[in-house]
Amino acid sequence: MPVAPAGVFVYPPPPMTPAPHRLSVAPMMDWTDRHCRAFHRALTRHALLYSEMVTAEAVIHGDRTRLLGFDGVEHPVALQLGGSDADRLAEAARIGAAMGYDEINLNVGCPSDRVQSGRFGACLMREPHLVAECMAAMGAAVEVPVTVKCRIGVDDQEPEIALFALVDACAAAGVATFVVHARKAWLEGLSPKQNRDVPPLDYALVRRLKRERPHLTVVLNGGVPSLEAAVAHLAPDEQGVALDGVMLGRAAYHEPALLGGVDRAVFGAAGPDVDPFDAVARHRPYLAARLAEGVPLHAMTRHMLGLMHGRPGARTFRRLLTVEAIRPGAGLEVVDRAVDAVREAEARRAA
Repeated sequence: MPVAPAGVFVYPPPPMTPAPHRLSVAPMMDWTDRHCRAFHRALTRHALLYSEMVTAEAVIHGDRTRLLGFDGVEHPVALQLGGSDADRLAEAARIGAAMGYDEINLNVGCPSDRVQSGRFGACLMREPHLVAECMAAMGAAVEVPVTVKCRIGVDDQEPEIALFALVDACAAAGVATFVVHARKAWLEGLSPKQNRDVPPLDYALVRRLKRERPHLTVVLNGGVPSLEAAVAHLAPDEQGVALDGVMLGRAAYHEPALLGGVDRAVFGAAGPDVDPFDAVARHRPYLAARLAEGVPLHAMTRHMLGLMHGRPGARTFRRLLTVEAIRPGAGLEVVDRAVDAVREAEARRAA
């Protein structure tokens, strides 16, 4: 395996994927940090990975190495920004692009109170022209693509009006790619957690958007439970219109083994799927490199807990990566023991 400058471990770069949005892993606060993304890359070489949302102010004034640093293994990787000040977002986009991100995405979908108080996230669905102004400024500041992740509406908005108004305003500002969470966000009366499940999904509206705006790249997000479901969403509808991509969120995080089939099932790559044991072997050098830098093991293994979901020994695997990984000095031997526990449990079942 090659090593980048400053000892940063990278996998061999994948062939350039012409449509990385065809399958992506959603930006998820507290989850899709750099260690999570490096782990997911051990399962799929082609899926587009997203950072957690970072506010423009944090990018400009904060610790950029901590907030934005990433390993070369993660490409293709997108930075998601939060904010509503065009000049600040342009500066933050410029910083992100200079650090090597392949795409800059604006969050127009998060429903949390903290986000609303800062006038960004889902509440911006009410201000399509402001979003378009921000996107125009970001697009002028960088050469990488700038994209939007949005809801279909908020509160009492009519989704058929709100979604198309936002998309059309941003498209006029030069945006070509939209990731649409196919639910409204109820900013009054529902918690952020409830907003992930309670508002009904309207996949038909997202398909209608693609059908009526065929020149745009439209990616479906929200409630997709499996790789099989993602593949089904990518199939053309009865009118022959196909979505350009699907974004997986919690399903990919809680059962990451499903990502091992993405390159074959979605991107048409040759060769077998990546099984969980192969993924750990691929990820092991990254873990070793970060441990040598002083990163605690549990900061990385917390993203791996669901890898063996459904297999014999999965409970022991999770326990070892949870309890043993937090001990001072915990190293790769903990990961090896966890993997061995699954292998041994499978051997006993097969005997």
